[in-house]
Amino acid sequence: MVREKKIYPLAEGLTTADTYAVLGNAEKFQKHKHAWKVWRALKEFGCVAYPVAEDLKRIDGSRVYLNLAELKDKVTVVVPCLPPEQLKSLVFNVAGVGISRIWFQEQTWCREFQHECDNAGIAVIRGCVLRHKVYPIIGIRYFNPCYWHGLKDLKVPTKRSVR
Repeated sequence: MVREKKIYPLAEGLTTADTYAVLGNAEKFQKHKHAWKVWRALKEFGCVAYPVAEDLKRIDGSRVYLNLAELKDKVTVVVPCLPPEQLKSLVFNVAGVGISRIWFQEQTWCREFQHECDNAGIAVIRGCVLRHKVYPIIGIRYFNPCYWHGLKDLKVPTKRSVR
């Protein structure tokens, strides 16, 4: 008997059936900062998610892709996790590989990107991936800030435990 994969809605038409490229750098992935957290959360949701960083080859046993061109025809959504000044050719690169949606995380969006996306026909989604994560209640009742910001957002149950 084959189990059907459950698909959960995320932000603005995105679902767990989409495939994601998480853009970061060695620091954002290796020091378990936002890019690593987003990539891991998407994987916990059951999504196919690829880490992309120019200065890193592997993370947690997974291959890290050098750029979006290496993922042509594999990805439906790009999730940048770097500040705008480090993403100068983001929209050009996304359009160049035929991806039609960018999910901007907190502090990665800027008006210039919005204008470029509008001109290129790329859909812009704004908001943190981590808002959709279910956070376990721990003894001191501390929750990730993204939980509080996204308190009423749709939540995706964890697919498997992650170290």
